[in-house]
Amino acid sequence: MPLYPGGQEGVDIMRSSEEHVLSQAATAIGEADALFIAAGAGMGVDSGLPDFRGVTGFWRAYPPLARLGLAFEDIANPQWFRTDPHLAWGFYGHRLMLYRQRMPHPGYKILLKWAKSRRAGFFVFTSNVDRHFARAGFPEERLVECHGSIEHLQCVEPCTRDVWEAPPEGVRVDENTMRAQDPLPHCPRCERLARPNILMFCDWHWIEDRTAAQRRRLDQWFETVFQTGAKLTIIEIGAGPAVPTVRWTCESLMRATGASLVRINLHDAEGPPGCISIPGSALETLRRLDARLAGYHPS
Repeated sequence: MPLYPGGQEGVDIMRSSEEHVLSQAATAIGEADALFIAAGAGMGVDSGLPDFRGVTGFWRAYPPLARLGLAFEDIANPQWFRTDPHLAWGFYGHRLMLYRQRMPHPGYKILLKWAKSRRAGFFVFTSNVDRHFARAGFPEERLVECHGSIEHLQCVEPCTRDVWEAPPEGVRVDENTMRAQDPLPHCPRCERLARPNILMFCDWHWIEDRTAAQRRRLDQWFETVFQTGAKLTIIEIGAGPAVPTVRWTCESLMRATGASLVRINLHDAEGPPGCISIPGSALETLRRLDARLAGYHPS
């Protein structure tokens, strides 16, 4: 049986249900003393970034890799920096260029506005490596990039635990073959090849020090939030179940603290009991919530 009746009656019921969920979410955000903002690849789609949803979506974004039969899980593997560094840097160099060319969409500014108005502060937790939260104005000390950053490099070996910024000129890539052109980035200490400071699949050499420092700052913030009894709301955006780091983090936090969880996801909005699930894109949903919050007054 269909979930809703057909015709206009069904449309009206669906709209009423959507409005109720949006009201719930706006209330949870409006009443929050602190915000934990979590984001996956779906957050960047409205900025023109691919989310690599399924092998078909990935191959549509990278036809040369489709011809090689390489899925995202195949190419996002550090082995390629040893066996075929020009292909490895072709993929990551192209992504570096793409992320730099695209601007963070207005939804980031909406989130930043909400975050800055919280008396107990905020923190961002993202699996995205694109640095768009930082570019949108979120302070570095309030940011956890749990999978690293494409704007930071490390030695492939690694000969040192140093992490440094990617060169401003980027990496030249032949988009017809998805192969990088020389010169490739190198470690300034040992002169061997460098790679992005990103956690890849089957990756035993990722230098996590930068992300670990971010997590320590997050833990300190959590301690302050909970000690003061501040009311926490979690806003999760565009985090899918394929690589579920962000979803698991948000659900675990919700269960451990009783915080409200607002999950915004175009394809996978369902959540555990108590989750406020909104099936929608990041920018459109954030705009709809912001319009409601503009007239929100706590009771």
